[in-house]
Amino acid sequence: MFGIVTDDVTLTPMLDSTALLTDHYELTMVRAAMRSGAAFRPSVFELFPRRLPTGRRYGVVAGVGRALESVEAFTFDEPTIDWLLAHDVVDQPLADWLADYRFTGSVWGYPEGEVYFPGSPLMIVEGSFAEAVILETVLLSIYNYDSAVASAASRMTAMAGERPCIEMGSRRTNEIAAVAAARAAFVAGFAATSNLEAGRRYGVPTRGTAAHSFTLLHASEAEAFEAQLRALGEATTLLVDTYDIEAAVRTGVELTNGRLGAVRLDSGDLAELAGSVRELLDSLGATKTRILVTSDLDEWQIAALRGAPVDGFGVGTSLVTGSGAPTCGFVYKLVARADSDEPDAPLVPVAKKSVNKTSIGGRKFALRRLDARGKAEAEVIGIGAPPSGDTNDRPLLVELIRDGDVVGVEALSAAQERHARSRAELPLSALKMSKGEAAIPTLLLDEHGASTDNPYARSEA
Repeated sequence: MFGIVTDDVTLTPMLDSTALLTDHYELTMVRAAMRSGAAFRPSVFELFPRRLPTGRRYGVVAGVGRALESVEAFTFDEPTIDWLLAHDVVDQPLADWLADYRFTGSVWGYPEGEVYFPGSPLMIVEGSFAEAVILETVLLSIYNYDSAVASAASRMTAMAGERPCIEMGSRRTNEIAAVAAARAAFVAGFAATSNLEAGRRYGVPTRGTAAHSFTLLHASEAEAFEAQLRALGEATTLLVDTYDIEAAVRTGVELTNGRLGAVRLDSGDLAELAGSVRELLDSLGATKTRILVTSDLDEWQIAALRGAPVDGFGVGTSLVTGSGAPTCGFVYKLVARADSDEPDAPLVPVAKKSVNKTSIGGRKFALRRLDARGKAEAEVIGIGAPPSGDTNDRPLLVELIRDGDVVGVEALSAAQERHARSRAELPLSALKMSKGEAAIPTLLLDEHGASTDNPYARSEA
């Protein structure tokens, strides 16, 4: 059973257990760490990107709400533990611990809808090694996909401007990803989705009318249009390119006495067709009838249609596949740990030194540095406590989970509004469709507040 968002109020979700949405080695690491005595040492994990997808100028954080639901639902029932024992994934001591597992640590992170850059500490997870490490896969799977979709969606809505975009990609991905994609697209400014489960589960507005099969079902286009208009009213959208576009537009206008809500074009040269259809509609007196376009759109095609008389866009395949970047490449790394199990034991920074897979040790803070006009200048990431008194630095991390209790739940509309503000804060170069470097640099500060070498600031890092 799943939670529902109603009237902009987020109800408490009740997911089925997410405990096995993980990788085998998460549990074998805990099994071995219990043997070594290190499993319950206080630890800090960080979920972050080393880089942006090639050519992208910014990314968008999405999936935060879904991740919080999944952490709450990460519990092991008896049949699950029996299966793990039978397949020698866990031993009896680990099985006994998992029987009572519930994440009791704390999590800070970038709120949903915020933009991010290389090295941004998108989620900081604090707890024992054992209880934090087994969340790695489920958190990464949610963040990597949802943020990829939201990042693509943001580029599309930026190019569309005030004209609405509708998510229509359910048939181009698996059924669970389709729901997540609709939610992520909404965060980045899409107005609606065709996916009904996304509407029920997350409150995303849903839209849809008819496909070509509906027209082909009837003896004539006029008969099909008449049936749709009787069922859905004159404000509906008629799909007009099954046979002859001009004839279909004339039929739709005649049947509604010029009051037809919209027509949809799904093939051909959309810019040229939109222009000729607009002229035809106006000549027939249907000046308020809108033109919607679909057909394998992406952000570049939407940008190319800026000058065309198009009133809205339906986007599918490109959106749900991240428009060429289907994952964000986020990683989840241990950045600090204690040398004992004592709750107040000091944390020691730890980091990978692997070539091209560097991590930076220590618990981070994150700020967005703004200029006098309120435009973003840099992503400032530091180790330890953030500096005080910097009025031009906007804090980015918010509390998501406190001592095991989720405190970061919010309405999806709040994430959408946040994204609009965050994107508007970026320099104009961020919205260029040409390939380029990150819109703002990432600055790394050491524990003394001094600038230090930042491998994430290098494109090859």
